[in-house]
Amino acid sequence: MIEINKYGAIDIGSNAIRLLIATVTQLGDGPTNFKKTSLVRVPIRLGADVFDQGKISAANIERMVEAMKAFRMLMNVHNIEAYRACATSAMREATNGHEVAELIKKQAGVHIHIIDGKEEAAIIASTDLKTLIDDERNFLYVDVGGGSTEFTVYGQGEVLASRSFKLGTVRLLNDQVDEALWDSVKRWIKANTSELDDVSLIGSGGNINSIYKESGIKIGRPLTYLFLSNHYKILQKFSYEERIARLGMNSDRADVIIPATRIYLSAMKWAKADYIYVPKIGLADGIIKTLHQENKAKNIEVN
Repeated sequence: MIEINKYGAIDIGSNAIRLLIATVTQLGDGPTNFKKTSLVRVPIRLGADVFDQGKISAANIERMVEAMKAFRMLMNVHNIEAYRACATSAMREATNGHEVAELIKKQAGVHIHIIDGKEEAAIIASTDLKTLIDDERNFLYVDVGGGSTEFTVYGQGEVLASRSFKLGTVRLLNDQVDEALWDSVKRWIKANTSELDDVSLIGSGGNINSIYKESGIKIGRPLTYLFLSNHYKILQKFSYEERIARLGMNSDRADVIIPATRIYLSAMKWAKADYIYVPKIGLADGIIKTLHQENKAKNIEVN
């Protein structure tokens, strides 16, 4: 007998919001298969408001409400069993974040969970990230977002340290990250990796996924520090407009990809890592896995 379930995951980030609809199938006691049925991304840059003005602007509130209405309609059409919407750094820091969440619940019928960095990292860790963590190797996991970056050190299959820093691509674009924060990140990475042998990075986030896709490297193989460093130099040679026109980037990717690459390269340098693995994982994937686990335990939260 084939068991088929369908779920929705909404990731409300500082740079964009995403709706992932996934179909989960399992034949008897066989392996569970997670298939991305639909992925919709809307470039509402909440961080540009929040990290500068402290709150979400009226214009972006209106855009969010309309986007959530569309997401709600798509989830209804796909006939999902359950969904979860999680908001990260921007809504967490916005003085009107909870107010906006209530408005969206009322007008769009979407309930939003505003989560902290630790919960965000835990949700992502529930994905296929686990399959990459070799018990005999050491890794620094780096998840770069618009408002923050989550770092987790794995040693011999165990979590040794984890920390979230307000080091995000949108903040960097807006010149809201000082050298003191960079120094704090540097000290933390060095302190937690210096005693480990042969550390590799695992990178997640839309920017590193974009670079990996364009690299042409076989899926499962890592990017090297040399490749990423050279790619960074190439990207810097093009203007924002040229990265859109000549490299075919989306307008909301063409600017943030520069600071994102800088974060990954810095982390590799400080951890003395030669390689960065790029699995196709993210917050939305983790939400889907979490919903399915809850469903199997017959303890799912139906919104």
